[in-house]
Amino acid sequence: MTNRLLSSSSGAIWAATLVLFLVAPAVAPGSLDYAAVAGMLPFASILAITAAGQTLVIQQRGLDLSVPGMLAFGAVLASGLPQWHGWPVPLAIAAAILLPGAAGMITGLIVTRAGVMPLVATLGMNAFLLGLVFQLSSGTPAGAPAGLAGFAKSKVLGLPSTLLLAVAIFAVAGLVVQRSTIGRKLTAVGVSERASAAAGFRVALFQTSAYGGAGVLYGLAAVLYTGYVTTPPLFFGDGYLLASIAAVVLGGTALTGGLAAIVASGIGALFLTQLGQLLRSMGLPEPTQLIVQAGVLLAVVLIRASIPMIHRRLTQAPTHA
Repeated sequence: MTNRLLSSSSGAIWAATLVLFLVAPAVAPGSLDYAAVAGMLPFASILAITAAGQTLVIQQRGLDLSVPGMLAFGAVLASGLPQWHGWPVPLAIAAAILLPGAAGMITGLIVTRAGVMPLVATLGMNAFLLGLVFQLSSGTPAGAPAGLAGFAKSKVLGLPSTLLLAVAIFAVAGLVVQRSTIGRKLTAVGVSERASAAAGFRVALFQTSAYGGAGVLYGLAAVLYTGYVTTPPLFFGDGYLLASIAAVVLGGTALTGGLAAIVASGIGALFLTQLGQLLRSMGLPEPTQLIVQAGVLLAVVLIRASIPMIHRRLTQAPTHA
């Protein structure tokens, strides 16, 4: 078990998260009280689901800058369609999840078929979706339907429903990405398009599907956020762009593509959310919070980079003259 932890690029974030929760009560008493943790977990779950989508894109050597637009689009559909157009709530929720998925597929096609760089394609999609959000809402956010708000704020055995849903999503996504044939092909395509094409894989299809899957996850995160906060700001997704990338990097997925540590991305999201809550509970000014967060993130990344080297040295057989 220790060998696996040391040899894994994801080991650092698991260890850092454990240390964070152990240190939190000493640094800020009450920060791990039930009320504090129960209030933090829904936001951690929403960021984790968003980070899972970002992981799929980064695995394919992209970087998804459309996260703010995707989240805003999903939120305005989930809240606005029932309020403004009388849609049934289940149909509006389905649209809020599937239409961002369709937008992701379009982005994937632009990347794979038109040869546009992922940064440019996702940035363009982000601008389009934000414009569409403003057009649909006329600049005024709508409120979440009562049923959606009730679910997002509900608890099962004392645990937030958003957390249980996120755990289920990560269990399925982790199995698909790491254990299934499709997941192994996604990894192979992320490692090398040329070698995957030579092996007969439909490279464009897998890459496009990764963008579409990311869009579905963004839509789901937007629906949960809408229900939990009731009236989401139109552009709330801005705060999730860098956070989702940071969670993926902390989780151990390389920006160069390849193996996706999707479960560890979720742990990275939990770490970031709890760290932010801890710093706020300490009463630190916002500029100081940002400095501390940057320092902690840098430390975790450096530790993560050092773990494989330490493991190799520990397991290297001694040489004798």
